[in-house]
Amino acid sequence: MTITRLSLTDFRSYPDCVVAPGPGLVVLTGENGAGKTNILEAVSLLVPGRGLRGASLSDIARQGGAGGFAVAARLGEVELGTGTRAEAPERRLVRINGAAAAANDLAEWVSALWLTPAMDRLFLEGASERRRFLDRLVLALVPSHAGHASRYEAAMRQRNRLLADERPADPEWLTALEAQMAIHGQALAEARQQLVTALGARLVDQPEGPFARAGLALDGGEMDGDFAEQLRRHRPRDAAAGRTLLGPHRMDLAVTHLGKAQAAARCSTGEQKALLLGIILAHAELVAERLGRAPILLLDEVAAHLDPVRRAALFARLSANGGQVWMTGTELSLFEEAGAAATRMMVKDGQILA
Repeated sequence: MTITRLSLTDFRSYPDCVVAPGPGLVVLTGENGAGKTNILEAVSLLVPGRGLRGASLSDIARQGGAGGFAVAARLGEVELGTGTRAEAPERRLVRINGAAAAANDLAEWVSALWLTPAMDRLFLEGASERRRFLDRLVLALVPSHAGHASRYEAAMRQRNRLLADERPADPEWLTALEAQMAIHGQALAEARQQLVTALGARLVDQPEGPFARAGLALDGGEMDGDFAEQLRRHRPRDAAAGRTLLGPHRMDLAVTHLGKAQAAARCSTGEQKALLLGIILAHAELVAERLGRAPILLLDEVAAHLDPVRRAALFARLSANGGQVWMTGTELSLFEEAGAAATRMMVKDGQILA
């Protein structure tokens, strides 16, 4: 799963840009604000969702540009493209091999995971951020996961609106929506549990090393028995609360530092980053094993706070996985241990220089 050509048009700081990375490690260096993370964000938009920044589409288009933006990439024989038009700045367009497609269809062709400095607080934020992180891990293995998530959310929003309406809701309509929530909610819960079980087992079996081992578990979102019937019984409570209080949208990913038998939220910032990095690395190996192709990894400023020994261990493990890994940093010296095979580029003034 390797991008051989990436082109950007009116994307963030880039009026027009073409990047031709090699396989394996891809290193982008430059000063703060040069636009390194923008390149990673463009790659992250080649999968369903809002990318590694979670930005609205209208914010991505270059200021002073035509009003829309475009990202296009070649992966082997596949051409992927996404972007917007000036007349509809919040409507995302997707093309696969030149044909119009839905954003969720991208998951059939490419898997991408990322780690950014903003994620250092993942274990201290609310459960919704950890659910999104978990769902990205699931999506890399189960392309249909995005469709189940969007259909579940759509049915739940309609149900919440009906329950909040002062007029009595049509019970048959509610029953139909709850049936949809049960179908897609069960698929979400099962896929998450299977991922947590498989990834957790891999993390437990790994030897002690420079990256902390994480224990994983799901917490909350109980769906015992007939979920549709549970929703029906809880209509009065949900109407009073103004939202649905039961279901997979209430799940949380519980992470433990196995070496210290301590919840991740109680660990130091450095330990939390090591836990996240360990999860990402183990998951990339799981994807490569299951699908026969490693996912694309996007690691923003990943080497900044690692000593030379840990940097060397990180680059060796990334290289061994065989996938394409995009990394950013302010100094080229941070990537000395990445080896001669790495593609190294400098980002400066809206340009990518070899």
